Amino acid sequence: MMVLLTVEKQKKALLAMIVGLATLLAGCSTPYGPPGPPAPITTPGQGSVRSTRPVAPPASAPAPGTLAPQPDGQGGLWRPRSQWTPAQWSDLPGWYQDRLRDWWPAWLKGCARPMMGWAVLCQQARQIGPQADEAQVRQFVQSRLRPWRVTGFDGQSNGLLTGYFEPMLEGKRQPDARYAYPLHRAPADLGQRKPHFTRAELDNLPDGRAALAGRELVYLADPLDVLLIQVQGSGRVRLLDEPAPNGQNGQSGQAKVVRLAFGGHNDQPYQSVARWLVDQGAFPLEQASWPAIRNWAAQNPARVPEMMRANPRVVYFREEALTDPESGPNGAQGVPLTPGRSIAVDVDSVPLGTPVWLDTTYPQAWSANPLPATPLQRLVMAQDKGGAITGAVRADFFWGWGDEALALAGRTKQALGVWVLWPADSR
Repeated sequence: MMVLLTVEKQKKALLAMIVGLATLLAGCSTPYGPPGPPAPITTPGQGSVRSTRPVAPPASAPAPGTLAPQPDGQGGLWRPRSQWTPAQWSDLPGWYQDRLRDWWPAWLKGCARPMMGWAVLCQQARQIGPQADEAQVRQFVQSRLRPWRVTGFDGQSNGLLTGYFEPMLEGKRQPDARYAYPLHRAPADLGQRKPHFTRAELDNLPDGRAALAGRELVYLADPLDVLLIQVQGSGRVRLLDEPAPNGQNGQSGQAKVVRLAFGGHNDQPYQSVARWLVDQGAFPLEQASWPAIRNWAAQNPARVPEMMRANPRVVYFREEALTDPESGPNGAQGVPLTPGRSIAVDVDSVPLGTPVWLDTTYPQAWSANPLPATPLQRLVMAQDKGGAITGAVRADFFWGWGDEALALAGRTKQALGVWVLWPADSR
């Protein structure tokens, strides 16, 4: 699903929105940018430490969803891009403060499509059911799972958390003077021509325009909304010219809402428009934000097409019915994402379908005098992946949808520590 952008190693600046979106919103399970490991940063609650001595990476990758024992006899495990070290429940910062009951629905969603090694535990969880109370959930977790600290092969336990969300946009089926910017289904020859046309070629070349003719799904009123949903890889669109079932068109809340899910991309490299604007002198890096980009676009409307074409990557979509407005889009595991309890991961470090403990902090708006950090320590599910979500200790946090989720996703660039919970009776 969603787009994934390489996290650029910036200074301490809190890269809001499009830099944020262009570096992380990858939880959309779409390979949206060149992969690269994050720079080491201090892990909340743990300090800048190395949790174990370095080991050599595995000579051959473990099978998907499996682990290989380290050959040194120290009891560790490894994945292609990480090593796991045995831990105790007391090692997990904030473990006894989290409401595991709030994690349980995300776990049960994942059990609809259990990954390798999880079927028996999922069957047991379904027997307990969705009405399990806090004590039942905690007893289930601590009696059946075992925590492992995730580090790189260099022993580095410090990592990076970014965030993504599902945009909520307004559009129309039929274009008019305002709603004139289309989102498209994938071209018929997308799989045959690699790479496919760039954004500029789609705009300017006759063959490029022909490839998209008749592939329009909806029309938006702002080209920056096109950029936003393409960076995210999916989104919701409220169709102002199409009534919801049994609804009256034109009445508030009665327009049909659909989900546009990721349907492919043109295999062109992703380029951050925020970085392009910084290079153009529009604003300094530390001031890069979604509002700053919108403000620049409002002041320079004639240059917006130039800005858009600075990013040659184009994302295509497929339409899905929004059957459950309270669930997010499907992640790479094939189950709906849960706001605040689903993450995208590097599957060479953490297999999909794995419970993951996060030790990080809530994002803050940039300030010369920031407030003390608020811990964000909770159990989540690895249910998505992205091309820019790369590294041993790396995650993209799904914040949900709407304006608040947008703001949080754009500000999320946090230090991170990670533990995985693995079946206690397996290795």
